[in-house]
Amino acid sequence: MSQPPECDYRKPQRLSFTDDEARFPWLAILLNAYAVIDKGISAAIESEQKQGRQLACAKGCSSCCTTHQDIPVYPLELMGMSWYVIEKLQSPLREQLKQQLNNIDKLNTCPFLLEGACSIHPMRPIACRQFNVLNKACADGEDAFHTRKNDVMKPIKRFTEEAFDIMLPFYGIKRKGDRKKAIKQGKLHAVAKVMRECNWQTMPEKMTAFESKIIK
Repeated sequence: MSQPPECDYRKPQRLSFTDDEARFPWLAILLNAYAVIDKGISAAIESEQKQGRQLACAKGCSSCCTTHQDIPVYPLELMGMSWYVIEKLQSPLREQLKQQLNNIDKLNTCPFLLEGACSIHPMRPIACRQFNVLNKACADGEDAFHTRKNDVMKPIKRFTEEAFDIMLPFYGIKRKGDRKKAIKQGKLHAVAKVMRECNWQTMPEKMTAFESKIIK
């Protein structure tokens, strides 16, 4: 269960899981879309830096993981997150996450936030990838979208649309013209779910079942 390096937005690279992508064709679609999103974020950061504005987000900064109650996640992303947790997450994060998900009813943060860091960072959803704050880090409990919206970096639209175009065939929208129309109408948003409301409490059992299979 290998763990890839954290994404460096200065030099974004597509994540690669060769064997898993061969088993799950949907995974390549998701990773291709995420690669485009990460390139878009890199381009947006570069544009902000030219204007003298610096990215404030860094490892250990997790205010948005606590304050945001309605993070949207698409079905394809849910598949990627579940796969990563079940098959790729390593110890000690694996055991910590199991315990946390077993007590999810008592949780007020993102289910995957462990000790101030994202336990599924490589497979975090688009909404998380694209939420970045400039100039200064958020104070404890601060939601910069409401306190200083001008410091929330705006994603570059063409990269987001390109990523959606990559994902749409998974949802049965395959023709180029139909994909373009679907993006314009925001049809992908209609299938999004709120991450905290998903059925994550079943995950520990699935993780244990996978571990038993590996041991055998």
